[in-house]
Amino acid sequence: MLKRHARAACTALAAAGLLLAGTGGAVADQAPAPAVPSAAATLRTADAPPELLAAMQRDLGLTPTQAKARLVNEAEAGATAARLRDRLGAAFAGAWVDGADAGTLTVATTRAGDTAAIRAAGARARLVARTLADLDGAKAALDRAAGPATPVRYVDPRSNTLVVEETEAGAAARLLAATGTDAARVTVVRTAQAPRPLYDLRGGDAYYMNGSGRCSVGFPVTKGTVNGFATAGHCGRAGTTTSGFNQVAQGSFQASVFPGNDMAWVAANTNWTSTPYVKGSGGTNVQVAGSVLQPVGASVCRSGSTTGWHCGTIQQHNTSVTYPEGTISGVTRTTVCAEPGDSGGSYISGSQAQGVTSGGSGNCSSGGTTFFQPLNPILSAYGLTLKVGGSDPGPGPGPGEPEPGGTWKAGTVYAAGATVTHGGATYRCLQGHQAQTGWEPPNVPALWQRV
Repeated sequence: MLKRHARAACTALAAAGLLLAGTGGAVADQAPAPAVPSAAATLRTADAPPELLAAMQRDLGLTPTQAKARLVNEAEAGATAARLRDRLGAAFAGAWVDGADAGTLTVATTRAGDTAAIRAAGARARLVARTLADLDGAKAALDRAAGPATPVRYVDPRSNTLVVEETEAGAAARLLAATGTDAARVTVVRTAQAPRPLYDLRGGDAYYMNGSGRCSVGFPVTKGTVNGFATAGHCGRAGTTTSGFNQVAQGSFQASVFPGNDMAWVAANTNWTSTPYVKGSGGTNVQVAGSVLQPVGASVCRSGSTTGWHCGTIQQHNTSVTYPEGTISGVTRTTVCAEPGDSGGSYISGSQAQGVTSGGSGNCSSGGTTFFQPLNPILSAYGLTLKVGGSDPGPGPGPGEPEPGGTWKAGTVYAAGATVTHGGATYRCLQGHQAQTGWEPPNVPALWQRV
């Protein structure tokens, strides 16, 4: 646990053929289909600010062209993987992107008959022995029995195994024996450092708890007419008062969960207004446009009040971590570095909010591993609305036309697999996100599939 005290571009790229194969394009001798926005257009990758692209180049070793192409490809890969996950059902065994520009999507399945459909969608197919659901179930059993000597557990889709990190020899073997877990499913990794929460209304700005400890703002939100922000639960409990980066009275924690999860939200007083921004390199504003969680292998950048702006990649979702205070589950593991005081800060991929900093190991001099609490569960748990900016409201109904009926509603957080109705049709959610005006199901095929 890292506690910090007060003392102590893409339209042109698509035309150049940089998108993943199989994501669109009419056959030359057929009439063109009605235009629908691509995943990259929905996630507004063309609006990526220069400071985000510069950080990706610095931290991921990319050229400017690769950085722009990567955001496009990641958006398209996420949508393609979501459609395939929906089609494969119980046989789905995970998906990930590879390559400097994330130009290769691989989708794993346990059913040989699925490989042709995967390839037809433009992805590589990998036939494996275990489904994602099977490995997730095995991980859940380990989570209930894990202790500080086996601090991190996650499913690695690339190896089709459950990974257990141990800080002392034999700890993983004891855990497997205690839970009756088949060792053939497990890869054991020895680690010298155990993660800890990164203690220490714009994402990444500092705030102070009860005038002492320091953390970082995650993402500005609203709840009705109240402004505030999402952050990490380990930074404070309900009732903890906060002051802003400028030491001016700011608000108080309204709700907090830690351990189990690492989520909280702070309601600000009327002197503070939520903005749709994360603090980028040099203090510039990086605009937030949504909350679509990106796939394994995708780029992600973090803003924090100690180390500022750093980038890396998503390694695994649904990771479990045991801190000295207890276990948290459902966090995402990344290669982004962080240090004390960065806790609670923002993780963003392109323009899409990903989550808030929970903990990690290492530092920003030698490198490290960090974990973020995904944002969508925080929004859903507390009824919060992410502050977004620059959204295109879409065509919508014309003057005098009625609003389409249905159960879809802007502001609702939808998980993959959820179903809604809109305009007389039923749709299934492909990628988890908070709905917003302009993202009605017929308008965003990257997020919704008609059924």
